[in-house]
Amino acid sequence: MIVIDGIYYALGLSAAGLAITWLAGAWWSAPAWLLALFCLYFFRDPERAIPEGPVAVSPADGKVVAVVAETATAHRISIFLNIFDVHVNRTPIGGTIRTVEYKKGQFLVASKERASGENEQNVVTVQGEGTCVVFKQIAGLIARRIVFSKKPGDRVATGERIGLIKFGSRVDVVLGPEWEIVVRAGMRVAAGSSVIAQRVDRKEAHGA
Repeated sequence: MIVIDGIYYALGLSAAGLAITWLAGAWWSAPAWLLALFCLYFFRDPERAIPEGPVAVSPADGKVVAVVAETATAHRISIFLNIFDVHVNRTPIGGTIRTVEYKKGQFLVASKERASGENEQNVVTVQGEGTCVVFKQIAGLIARRIVFSKKPGDRVATGERIGLIKFGSRVDVVLGPEWEIVVRAGMRVAAGSSVIAQRVDRKEAHGA
């Protein structure tokens, strides 16, 4: 599956390729055709097998660049997406979207630690059963458009698609003390299918 934005971009670039071919020849239109193919690749949206049980899944494809204490009781997992990663974002837990807050900011390189606090971002709070998880869609050096398709009050399932960030970016997840982090910096994760944390208070009930 391909996100509709990618189809629009590819169609526009293909039209440009045809025009360049007619005006200057096929050789000169090659960049437009290559960019059209790249857009289809970049905006791909594969199906994912969503894990069951008391878990939080990765909201994005990419590399874990940080697992740090955000406060005395909460930890932050930061995931960096390069331009070759799938950029469709998914909710880490099921529940109700309580708040959505857009914050203007800079466009620092998304792999840098400062990007978590200083870059343009969309901050989403999801209230689940006995837990509250915050995740942030953070723009990067190249990214200039954050897309979020839900609104406060919407119900979402674990791993459900909720938007995307166009081109290189970062996604942060903040988890409270009821969660045990199971990823570490340097690991690769996939949106919707990679478990990043498990509920400490629900393990025994699910045979963990």
